[in-house]
Amino acid sequence: MAKILISGANRGIGLEMTRLYLARGDEVIAVCRQSSPELDAMGARVIENVDVTSDQSVAELKHQIEGINLDRLVNNAGILKHDSLQDPGFDAVERQFKVNSVGPLRLTSALLGNLGSGSKIFVITSRMGSIEDNTSGGYYGYRMSKAAVNMVVKSLSVDLKESGIGVFLLHPGWVSTDMTGHQGIPPAESAAGLIERMDTLEFSQSGTFWHQEGYALPW
Repeated sequence: MAKILISGANRGIGLEMTRLYLARGDEVIAVCRQSSPELDAMGARVIENVDVTSDQSVAELKHQIEGINLDRLVNNAGILKHDSLQDPGFDAVERQFKVNSVGPLRLTSALLGNLGSGSKIFVITSRMGSIEDNTSGGYYGYRMSKAAVNMVVKSLSVDLKESGIGVFLLHPGWVSTDMTGHQGIPPAESAAGLIERMDTLEFSQSGTFWHQEGYALPW
């Protein structure tokens, strides 16, 4: 039985990952800003009022799980704001950086004491953060924030190599959630693929970028 912490666990992909992990007997700490009836009914340990953009909030989470050894830390919390060249919406651009780029770094840094050799850290990113794969433009804030968190993971993989902690980037696919306007594949399908990657990726692959379907993605 693995011990897993998932951020953004109250809905969408995070909720489905929580469901699947619990169903196979793993222990899940489900972290979110506000829980949902669906999450409350699952039986995970739910910790609310966790905002990954807040030092104080993340410090409180660190205090609440002090002494718990995590096998997996899943940085899933994220936001997407629509924009365009004509209307970039710079406040929204900055908000996406705070949540999507700095948030995983803040959470990971705070919980390093809960991780040890053999632990795995995952960041749910997007292929929209791939510079090579960008053939459609737009989504400036989201693309930039995901490209930035990709660099965060690469640096983490270097800095945590001697500790024996693997760090990986995972793209969930285009998933039908509130974030995407309910267009795409079912969250349960994406979550199953993500967990399969989490199960199979090895320490030697730390710092790499994967589609949940099982193939590496370009930078």
